[in-house]
Amino acid sequence: MGSGVFACFSFYSTLLVLKMYSLAVITGQLRLRRKAFANPEDALRHGGLVYHRTDPDVERSRRAHRNDMENIFPFLFLGAIYSLMEPNLHIAHVHFLVFFVARVVHSVAYLFALKAPTRSLAYIIGQIPCVSIALQILVNIAAVW
Repeated sequence: MGSGVFACFSFYSTLLVLKMYSLAVITGQLRLRRKAFANPEDALRHGGLVYHRTDPDVERSRRAHRNDMENIFPFLFLGAIYSLMEPNLHIAHVHFLVFFVARVVHSVAYLFALKAPTRSLAYIIGQIPCVSIALQILVNIAAVW
């Protein structure tokens, strides 16, 4: 693989996508266990329209998954552009690792309703490398524009 930075980015990005997939599976399993289906046809298949309903645990899992999408998709874009700029491998690795760990902590805090401000701190810590990457991209573009 050509760039060590891109390989590092690819590694953490793949882990993040797998983490998002795992939240989708968790949500589906909670729906089955709690018999709380979003669509009437699914409820009918699993016992009747009485199960066409919401459940607090299913909704919590859905919010965790949606939050991942709102944060990981921009990271994937920013990280790919950042990798093309050939930054220092160590600094890039720290950026990618901090974001990854923060997102894992955020998901765990969300799913298990950990005491505040655990989830908020994980979110803020995860935003620091994203803002840093975004600023570096803008500075790099401004220098050649």
